[in-house]
This record gives sequence, structure tokens and C-alpha cells, in this order.
Amino acid sequence: MSNRPAVLLMAPLYEPIEQALQAQFDCLRLPEPPARQAFLASVADRVTAVATHATVGIDRATIEALPKLKVVSNFGVGIDTTDLAACNEHGVTVCNTPDVLTEEVADMALGLTLAAVRQIPQGDHYVRTGQWLRAAMPLTQSMQGRRVGIVGLGRIGRAIAIRCAAFNTEIGYYGPNRKDDVSYRYFDNVTELAQWSDILIAACPGGPATHRIVSAQALDALGKDGVFVNIARGSVVDQEALIARLANGSLASAGLDVFDNEPHVPQALIDMPHVVLQPHQGSASVATRMAMTELVVGNLVAWFNGEPLLTPVNPVKG
Repeated sequence: MSNRPAVLLMAPLYEPIEQALQAQFDCLRLPEPPARQAFLASVADRVTAVATHATVGIDRATIEALPKLKVVSNFGVGIDTTDLAACNEHGVTVCNTPDVLTEEVADMALGLTLAAVRQIPQGDHYVRTGQWLRAAMPLTQSMQGRRVGIVGLGRIGRAIAIRCAAFNTEIGYYGPNRKDDVSYRYFDNVTELAQWSDILIAACPGGPATHRIVSAQALDALGKDGVFVNIARGSVVDQEALIARLANGSLASAGLDVFDNEPHVPQALIDMPHVVLQPHQGSASVATRMAMTELVVGNLVAWFNGEPLLTPVNPVKG
């Protein structure tokens, strides 16, 4: 048995993270469920720290199987897959990787918006398949002068708003509270925001509070010329309602980076030529992932050195 501090890996992580962790800690990899309970029992006396991915998090059963657990370092800003209530109950501090991915995700949101509005992937396909030789491509919608509604005006939502404003758009937003430091138009429910918007961009956290917050009613309010973009979580939109409206023409197009049950994307979305799809690439640049790596590892190093955590979500005393 190694004398180095133990860190439990809840899932495979970005390779540089695993390399950095393995250089300093005894990394224990969580097995699949048939062997999981016995494994956790065998390491329960050693594990005080966990490294996980935002798509995996950590559940109550695992938290309760590790009585000495004190810190969870999460690769990603979203913590909707982590049982925060259980962490609070058991004195476990959760850390994530905020700020360092804000600009990258906002860039992706703008890219998906432009791609969906101006049909950039479709234009590429039009050229590659020789259709341009036979006729000009049909005209597209425009970004200029459009109303952009942003669901969630946190760090990423604000960065999206700044980018969209450069295209002479009008910005509105929904959030649980009005922001006093912005002049954008505020709506206290998503359906009213969608009714006002030409383009609706979801940039809110996942989790129970935002589950299906972009409802069938909101999509209907967005209308047949509306564009929906999601760089938040698949759970924030009624995916079946979205598919139905894209299929019957009551919604113009969509740009989607996230889905229910990733990486399994519904075939109906794959088959739609007016939908732009990405494999959850919002923060997936080398520079951003390396900055996220530094935070994941840095939080664990700080914990084991008895230093303040860099990015605690729920600071726990003691």
C-alpha cells in the first residue's frame, strides 16, 4: 500500500489531470457497480478526497460509503450530478472549475447561434455535395437586429450577452433575480422571455431547479421563426417537445451542445438538416481544459497541505 494520500477517481478524467494526480497521490479508480460496494469498503479508511467529472459527480451512496471523505474536486463548473445535500450533511466541501471556462463556453454559444441562424454547416454541405453548381443556396435568417433571450445571466450568460450585443442585437434575460448592474431587459419567467425573443439561448446551471425550464410552452412561445441554442445541460429543455417542434416546422432551427442521456443523441435530431449538433464541446479547448486541470489538482493539493481551497462551492467548517 502506498504511503501517499489517496484520491478516489469517480470516472476516467482528462489525461493531463490523471497524470498530475498520479504524480502526487495514490489514485484509486472506482470500479463498475458489481464490484463497487466491496471496493469502497476496502478503501473507506483511506479516502478523504475524490476527483470527479461534472457529468458524473458523486452520489449519496458513495458519499456515505466514505465516512472520512472531506473534499470533492469536480472537473467542470456544473455540480448538478453531485448530491450537494448529502455533501453538506456529511461535512464534504465540493470544488469546481469556474471562470476559466466562461469565455470558451460563451464562444461556443455564439458559434452555435451563428451556425444555426446563418446555416453555416448546411452551406458547407451545399458546396461539398455540388449543389452550388446547380443553383444558389436559399437565403438564411440574419443575426442583425434580432432579440436574443438568455436563460441564466451568470458568468457564462453575461459573456454570451456581450458577444451577441456586437451583432446589434437586443438582449433580454431570465434568472431567479434581476441583476442591478446590467441594462438588459429582465423577464421573470422563461415563457415570456421566449415570447419576446427571436433567439433563445440556455446558459443556466442544470439540476432540479432548472429541470425542463425551457418547456413545451416556452418553445411554442419562441415560434416558427425562433432559434433555440443550448450550452447548459440537456435537462433544462423538454427534449421531446423540442424534437417535435423542429420536426413539424413550429421552430426554425437549433444549435445544441448538450442532450439528455449523453452521448446518446436521438436519431431524430441527427436526421434534421436544420439542427446544428456538437458533442458537448463547450469548454473543450486545450487551453481551457489545462486551466481546469490546474484547478482540479490545485484544490486537492491545497486540501492535503491544509491550505484554503481555491474554488469551494459549499465551504464546510471543520
